[in-house]
Amino acid sequence: MVKQINVNIKALESMLFIWATLKDRQKIADEFYINLAASPEMQVAYDEDFDQNGFRKVLSAISNNELMSVASQKEKRFWNNNMWMLEDLSITERMLAPIKTLNLDKGRALLPETIPYQTMEVVFYPGTTELCMLKKDKLYINFFKVNVNIFDEEEEAKIDGKPIADFILKKLADAR
Repeated sequence: MVKQINVNIKALESMLFIWATLKDRQKIADEFYINLAASPEMQVAYDEDFDQNGFRKVLSAISNNELMSVASQKEKRFWNNNMWMLEDLSITERMLAPIKTLNLDKGRALLPETIPYQTMEVVFYPGTTELCMLKKDKLYINFFKVNVNIFDEEEEAKIDGKPIADFILKKLADAR
């Protein structure tokens, strides 16, 4: 039975720093990108088409105002997603605000008692094309899949057309 659901936004906090710094046309040492790329929160994003080096390469290219001429489809998507965040940081903040205040305590009662974990973790990270992945007691959600209505600031942020908490609880219910 799930007794606690933690929300992990460590990778997003680092990305907020990166986006704000790049928006101000400041430089970031590659070491910062390398450390973030190696963080546990980012490991789920990697496969044969996008790895830690691709993560660093994309952010370094953005920092240096370079296009990604030789890149995999996932690297190009990651480049595009990050450029989108840099266009208007207020939209990024609107995407992040409901995640920062996310409280899933009430929803725990809706989860099946057969889930074998007492504590579960929801990890938001900057991904490429994937929506989310459930790995044992951790649900990884690609932050770039959070949707806000740019024309209606009052409308609730969603993931895959569902309110964020509803989406998360539905995915956590599948934990085994």
